[in-house]
Amino acid sequence: MSPFARFTSARSAADAPAPPTARTIARLALPALVVLAAEPLYVLVDTAVVGHLGRVPLAALAVSGTVMSVAAWLGTLMAYGTTGRAARRFGAGDRAAAVAEGVQTSWLALAAGVLLALLAQAGAGPLAQALAGDPTTAASAASWLRIAALGAPGLLLAAAGNGWMRGVQDTRRPLYFVLGANVLSAVLCPLLVFPAGWGLTGSAVANVTAQTVSGACFLIALIRETHALRPGPAIMLDQLRLGRDLLIRGAAFQACFLSATAVASRFGVAAVGAHQIALQLWFFSALALDAVAIAAQSLVGAALGGGHGDAARAVARRVTIAGGIAGIAFAVLAAAGSHAVPGWFTPDPAVHAQAAVVWPWFVGLMPFAGVVYALDGVLIGAGDVGYLRNLTLAAALLGFLPAIWLAYAFRLGLSGVWAGLGLFILIRFATTVWRWRSGRWAVLGATR
Repeated sequence: MSPFARFTSARSAADAPAPPTARTIARLALPALVVLAAEPLYVLVDTAVVGHLGRVPLAALAVSGTVMSVAAWLGTLMAYGTTGRAARRFGAGDRAAAVAEGVQTSWLALAAGVLLALLAQAGAGPLAQALAGDPTTAASAASWLRIAALGAPGLLLAAAGNGWMRGVQDTRRPLYFVLGANVLSAVLCPLLVFPAGWGLTGSAVANVTAQTVSGACFLIALIRETHALRPGPAIMLDQLRLGRDLLIRGAAFQACFLSATAVASRFGVAAVGAHQIALQLWFFSALALDAVAIAAQSLVGAALGGGHGDAARAVARRVTIAGGIAGIAFAVLAAAGSHAVPGWFTPDPAVHAQAAVVWPWFVGLMPFAGVVYALDGVLIGAGDVGYLRNLTLAAALLGFLPAIWLAYAFRLGLSGVWAGLGLFILIRFATTVWRWRSGRWAVLGATR
């Protein structure tokens, strides 16, 4: 029996489900945590391996990895949008309709992945030159990007598969698929980079391997689940309408992080190397904290789809508390590792010195980020993505982007870049907490 089935089986005389327990949330969040952490953990391994090749390869990975994050961002949009829609249908008792959401998202994922892989072959050079302040770094980054982009179809298929499986409360198979593929790639990366002598190219090949294997596993699972695999334009259009708001929201994130990398590059190779280490640790922490948000998406969507607003509000309250506690825990760990962790990635003392500038920001923002990510999951599960779009645009245009470009203009270094990230998080913290407290997001029904 799935966690949601246990959750909804205990009903009162009024046929309302019992409030979700911490155990119910944990049964969904813990497998999601492993899935979410697998990819950024591999990126951390990749960063550590490449960092021992020298400053230029590390800087090249920072630049090209930021560009590849566009594909990961599209995958997150697909997964999150599909989870909410599938969960509402699953909560309304229609599993077949929930799986159908996964079929149509997979078609969209395959098309988008192939397009990205093709565009990267032509655009890798100009993009790398625009982001990197050093010609040697730009050449290495473009070479890495052309190879790594071949994994985009698999990456997006895996994201689509994660989306519909979370919607139907299946968190076990994604755990096996994603973890297995990334363990394989984590073994391949150091072997290809050093003993095989492929250098930075070995890192890119290892990335492609993980993404392709994972995407193939999710595709096979979908084919085994249903024979209704034809494209459905009507469902795709509905998904694209929902995806429009998530896309605009995600574009704001990408503009912020691409700009941050570009500004950090202008402060020198050591600065962008330290920024890469801190940013990948931030992404790792963020995706780990998103495990609570995944549980929120699934449970909130299913509760609202089944017509149970009180249960949805109970989930929101519990995950907000859990997100804050998890954020504090990550901050404590980051503070404890402030002197040791940068050395895992590179022996370069100049990079270590720049990392020390970033670290207080990294630690101080984490508790606020924990709450923000949890409430993002609540609002996405409820389909309240229009509000999320507007607040993210406001935080980017009024906070992050002005702050980091002022940091560039006044030569404030990485402190200025990360001050911009701090403003971005605090604006989102204030506006998501207000929305949660208002209750306007809790709209009942199998669709919104």
